[in-house]
Amino acid sequence: MAPTDDVVATLAERAGLLDETHAATDRRDRFALPDGVVYLDGNSLGALQRHVPAVLADVVRRQWGADLIASWNDHGWWDAPTRVGDRIAPLLGAAPGQVVVGDSTTVALHQTLGAALRLRPGRRAVVTDPASFPSDLYVVAGLAAEHGLEVLHASPRDVPDLLARRGDDVAVVVLSHADFRTGELWDLPGITAAAHAAGALALWDLSHTVGAVPARLDASGVDLAVGCGYKYLCGGPGAPAFTYVAQRHQAAYRPPVQGWNGHAEPFAMDPEHRFAAGVRRARIGTPPILSLLALDAALDLFDDLPVEEVRGRSLSLSGFLADAVEALVPEVEVVTPREDARRGSHVSVAHPEAYGLVQALIARGVVGDYREPGLARLGVAAPYLTHAQLLRAVLEMRAVLDRGEQTAPRERPTVT
Repeated sequence: MAPTDDVVATLAERAGLLDETHAATDRRDRFALPDGVVYLDGNSLGALQRHVPAVLADVVRRQWGADLIASWNDHGWWDAPTRVGDRIAPLLGAAPGQVVVGDSTTVALHQTLGAALRLRPGRRAVVTDPASFPSDLYVVAGLAAEHGLEVLHASPRDVPDLLARRGDDVAVVVLSHADFRTGELWDLPGITAAAHAAGALALWDLSHTVGAVPARLDASGVDLAVGCGYKYLCGGPGAPAFTYVAQRHQAAYRPPVQGWNGHAEPFAMDPEHRFAAGVRRARIGTPPILSLLALDAALDLFDDLPVEEVRGRSLSLSGFLADAVEALVPEVEVVTPREDARRGSHVSVAHPEAYGLVQALIARGVVGDYREPGLARLGVAAPYLTHAQLLRAVLEMRAVLDRGEQTAPRERPTVT
């Protein structure tokens, strides 16, 4: 059904007013996005900032190419994992000296969960959300089996009740800050407090919120956290993950994989491992310098754009997007919570032909992604999107469904 001109005009006027209201946080000019594309997949891969290629070219041509191995000292390669970690720390609400960058989110989660289990010996269970990102579930299941622990499944909203019943058994609560399918934001401070009341540790995966939603880890008493660098941090494909270890746990933090970069004296080449002091003990092996320094450059975005301001823009954009979908495309269901406090930074809609809908939108220059079961995800990376662009995305969705473009036969590639 075609929307009435009055409804579209009202939404267009509202979009214009909101874009004026949030003009101070518009950073589109920093990004090298293709003309005519509305990019709504920053929750999977953040867009490229214009200055990053030149920074990376310098790393390759001058630092690696000319200065060679001296760059580990002369250009600060060796200290990059902790230096870049300290740049991420303000986005997490963390004081310096608690974040290190390197490896993948899966490796970081394996390391932090393994260390957490050692910090809570004698407890027989781990709590996690069965709807978590699959890689997180695999890590939890693998380590639980290795340690002979029970995995207790519960939606984050039900975790406090579970802890009230079984808390004495629980070593660690492992949850994602936001549901990767629906974008629902969970109560990080409340669940962390419930875990601590039961004597358990709280370990959070911030991959779908870091750079878009303030986490306030220190203030909330979070014990451990991990997250990736390639979504809202815009660090590039495969950008390394970060590990947060609260200061109070660092002296006893012993991850299962003990690598030479985490040694107290790595170049002593000691055959016996001795953990480094502080968060440096969370390092493992040689860091991926090219991708690490690309992430470092991408973090320049936040030098004059605090994450709290990103959040304000994001809430306005995602709220407007949900309103526009409900007004113009009522046959899809917005499954993302409408309350600001319960919404991350992407809006998901359900439709029986959601995969075809996403592909048809991509063909029209509106790039989102698809997740089972039957969800089209529309990521709101606030610094480079406008309300007017989101209205265009919804009008294109309306046109796709009106023309039946979502039903065209398509061969599914590996990445959806």
